[in-house]
Amino acid sequence: MTSPRAARPLQLGPLRLANRLVGTAHASGAVAGGVPSPGDADYWRRRAAGGAAMLIVGGTVVSPNSVNRNGNITEAWRPEIVAGLEARARAITEEGAVAACQLVHLGRETLGAELWSHPVGPTVVRSPREPTRPRALGPAEVDGIVDAFRTSAVHAWSAGFPVVELHAAHGYLLAQFLSPVTNFGPDATTVSQRVRILDRIAAAVRDACPGLVLGVRVSAEGGEEAGLGMDGLCELLPYLSGFDYVNVTVGVRTTYVRDMAVTDPPLLDAVGRLRAATATPLLVSQSFRTGASIDTALRSGADLVGVARPLIADPHFPRKMLTGRESSIRPCVSCNEDCRAFDPVLLCSVNPELAPPGESARPAYPLTLGPTRRSTDRRRIAVVGAGPAGLECATRLGPDHDVTLFEGRDRIGGQLAIAAGAPHRSGWRRLLDYYSDNLSGVTIRLGHRVSAAELEGFDDVVLAVGAEETLPREAAGTTSLLTSQALAGGGEPLRGAGHVVVVDDGFGLWPAASSVEAALAAGADLVTVLTPAAAFASGLPAEGRVQYLRRLSGQPVDVRVLSSIVSVSDGSVEFESTLSGARTRLHADRVVVAGERRPADWSLLAPDNPRVHVIGDALVPRKVAHAVAEGHAVAREYLLTAGG
Repeated sequence: MTSPRAARPLQLGPLRLANRLVGTAHASGAVAGGVPSPGDADYWRRRAAGGAAMLIVGGTVVSPNSVNRNGNITEAWRPEIVAGLEARARAITEEGAVAACQLVHLGRETLGAELWSHPVGPTVVRSPREPTRPRALGPAEVDGIVDAFRTSAVHAWSAGFPVVELHAAHGYLLAQFLSPVTNFGPDATTVSQRVRILDRIAAAVRDACPGLVLGVRVSAEGGEEAGLGMDGLCELLPYLSGFDYVNVTVGVRTTYVRDMAVTDPPLLDAVGRLRAATATPLLVSQSFRTGASIDTALRSGADLVGVARPLIADPHFPRKMLTGRESSIRPCVSCNEDCRAFDPVLLCSVNPELAPPGESARPAYPLTLGPTRRSTDRRRIAVVGAGPAGLECATRLGPDHDVTLFEGRDRIGGQLAIAAGAPHRSGWRRLLDYYSDNLSGVTIRLGHRVSAAELEGFDDVVLAVGAEETLPREAAGTTSLLTSQALAGGGEPLRGAGHVVVVDDGFGLWPAASSVEAALAAGADLVTVLTPAAAFASGLPAEGRVQYLRRLSGQPVDVRVLSSIVSVSDGSVEFESTLSGARTRLHADRVVVAGERRPADWSLLAPDNPRVHVIGDALVPRKVAHAVAEGHAVAREYLLTAGG
């Protein structure tokens, strides 16, 4: 859906924004020792080329109090930072976008990383995410905080950023000053008193940077700690009228990056109320994925709509959205894996073209059998398996070669389809829909188990036949037992089971986690989780784990850690403590095992004459990111050797 509202320009102070789509704050991770590396500017240039009206660069701190030891956060107060900031701003503006720099002080938060300094705050109230209380700032230190923001803003402004945004959201320091839970002294009894630090910073920045556009980011939720509920936020917003725009989002640390359980933008229904409380241009953000939701937000009173992860997945999201090509947008699935790990830099599970600095694509190493063949002719290429690896390969090759995609099941997706059918995991469906909509030129043969003899007629063969989940030997011969794969499409096989036991493999990944939610959705009275690990769901992305465990809060779930399965029989399961060796037997109506996934045997499909690539789980079962990257790598090789 093309939104004519989203295409309208907007005057923001002295600046004209070309449209209503903004890339909200995030960081490339291409920073070393607090200073941007050359790959950082390359990242922002690619995002700016995608058509966003304004890009807000995040991950930029104003004080040594907020510096982590690995040095991948930009340290804006340092004079030597200006050259790196100049490269960022130039990369953005040369591509036609407005460059904005967000500034933050973490305060009592550490982002889960080790700091060189110690956490501070307006009071000594401990964050629920930290083991210790912060040290309370004295009046002179608050003056120093104001000056740190001023100094950092001057560096950004002098480097070519015409916009600076103050980060007063997500429970970081400025949000701690705004919250009555964390700022409650005699000089902080009213909203106007608590907002005074923002007024002071704004005055200092404007005095030092004439003509600068100054925005502020605030967030709803977390009112019980260092955040603000919707009522508190709407009480605050009128006091922010001195800013050139207000950026409203949701959540505190660990919840502000929503996982795929969130299917609609959390602020969508509140935009009208936010508009009524805000006197300045209003930017709303978080989980906007579709043209329909963007248009609804703009019709409801938002002036701008912000996206971050969708730009990471597809930097051309804005231009495609504005030109009616929504189905061609490679979608963010909200898995929160590579985009939150920064290992080694910002990556994306579904975007193989986002790569470490110096690489043209995400590194990938398919298994190749046979020599490289150069040809200017269209090749006949068979792709066997319509999971993420096969789909990625076929999608990219379809317009340039004669591609046939074989799939033994009656639908595309492979492991993606299984994952997409689990409760609260529908984000993967967006990726499947993208592939389905973009297989132009590909002949698709579903429900067909191809033979090696059929493949002999092709020039090249790509084997992406996936993997299968296996049951442990302790479960042999039982009828009450299922693999987690058997729950594809939801928990219907568990319907009517009162007590479901889920056996984790100890790695705490989504197969076991989703099995628990499937059992609850099927109406189980009790779900018992057995895991040999010291914690359950420990392998999930950090923010996903927090949100997952919150969904289980109050549910009939019992987790037995350090517990290994001994045997399963119809009607019961026996397990033992990995420490004491003590054994326990539980009644169980059904038992679901997250078993080891093993590659399907592709050797019988490898023909003698065509060149063969083996990719994805057919090599070794791993994550979606590996499958997508290997599918992309094979397609890229064919396109390069064909001169395409």
